[in-house]
Amino acid sequence: MQTDSTTSPQLDVLIIGAGLTGLTTAYHLRQAGLSLHLIDQADRTGGVIHTHHEGGFTYEAGPTTGILSHPAVARLSEAFPQLLYTASQEAERRLILKSLGGKGQRQTFLPLPSSPLSGLRTPLFTLWDKLRILGEPFRRKGTEPDESVAELVVRRLGRSFLDYAVDPFISGIYAGDPHHLVTRYALPKLYALEQEHGSFIRGALAKARAPKDAEARSVTKEIFSSRGGLTSLTEALTEAIGREHFTLSATGAELHPEEGGGWTVRFTEGGQPRELSARHVITTIPAPSLPALLPFLSTEDLAPITSLRYAPIVQVAWGMRSVSLPHFYAFGGLVPSREDDELLGILHPSACFPDRAPRGGTLLSIFLGGMRSPQLIDRSDEEIRQLVTKRMNRLLGIDTPPDLFHIFRHPLAIPQYEASTGARYERITHLESQYPGLHLAGGLRDGIGIPDRIKQGEALARLIAGE
Repeated sequence: MQTDSTTSPQLDVLIIGAGLTGLTTAYHLRQAGLSLHLIDQADRTGGVIHTHHEGGFTYEAGPTTGILSHPAVARLSEAFPQLLYTASQEAERRLILKSLGGKGQRQTFLPLPSSPLSGLRTPLFTLWDKLRILGEPFRRKGTEPDESVAELVVRRLGRSFLDYAVDPFISGIYAGDPHHLVTRYALPKLYALEQEHGSFIRGALAKARAPKDAEARSVTKEIFSSRGGLTSLTEALTEAIGREHFTLSATGAELHPEEGGGWTVRFTEGGQPRELSARHVITTIPAPSLPALLPFLSTEDLAPITSLRYAPIVQVAWGMRSVSLPHFYAFGGLVPSREDDELLGILHPSACFPDRAPRGGTLLSIFLGGMRSPQLIDRSDEEIRQLVTKRMNRLLGIDTPPDLFHIFRHPLAIPQYEASTGARYERITHLESQYPGLHLAGGLRDGIGIPDRIKQGEALARLIAGE
């Protein structure tokens, strides 16, 4: 692209960041007929979503799946019907690592209960907590708005449910610590069950009995991916938007409010200074990058936003051409912090999607570090290989070297919705009110998963197109 402010008319929208949020927003804005442009410092679109293909394996260097947990996801699926597809039945099976006989002794993956009977029989939870859950519908609801996930779960369900259900669940989603994540921000649906119905059980029953319209029925909670990997989705969105509406490998981007309204972005492309202007500007970049992008704001202005903490994650793709793991045929196994302070979980994409490994082979996606071991991201490749190899041997019985092994480091992997979240949301609202046309989006607000990004993008597009 070779354009500047002297030759280009003002656009309707500028989007900084061509990840899933920016792409979804741009797709819906284009459907509404608005003019726009996306700018990204990377040389490709998709952000943290990045699929690789090698030797018959299809593996992700970022998010591996999404969930059909919001109508916005279903609507996007309908727009690309040949692209998104749901996982096999194996994805419904979730495993939790537990020591049988004491910590570090006979660690094994056990299925997370899927029925009342399996809940009674599982060794994951104590007998006392299994009996205590009968009283959950009659316990008083909490009154502390910033109660942590751990405090809420122990209060309503018991310690063993925290240790062997919620703690590994939080590790799988946030790579975080349930003692620091605030429920109403990190798990808003769980928080609403207690606040609106007084109980998790009563709330779940009420939702199950409530009549559902077509939109509600589209929320199936199924696991999904894209044929050929999630990059197929971001590439399809890019093509639908039109590649002429992108500038990639852009450096030094700065936003400036214009007198009388509107925004100008200045950046460098191919060593040449460029400039574009628009009525609205949307940023989707991580919080630490905002000061450089928004030089008109002071450090104090941005402090409640830039104080956001991120969980650093090491992700390993492990592939075997002729080894199957029938004992581990599941969505994957999550690891409680009581069982391991470095390993977060092992996902099994080839058990859920048929195109992830050669026939008879296995693809695993292994996650390490997070908030429980943030320093792990600084270890050498050889140290990480040794750590993973020992875990694979001890936990899954794998005693042969992998045919595929790749390490990916994500220093700013997952935002942590902790006690500072309220102040961050307030400052975002204040800045957007003070500077009309500025929209601070991305993972620093409204959730961190693929469905959250799709939902936020659609909502932003509706907001701007509906003016």
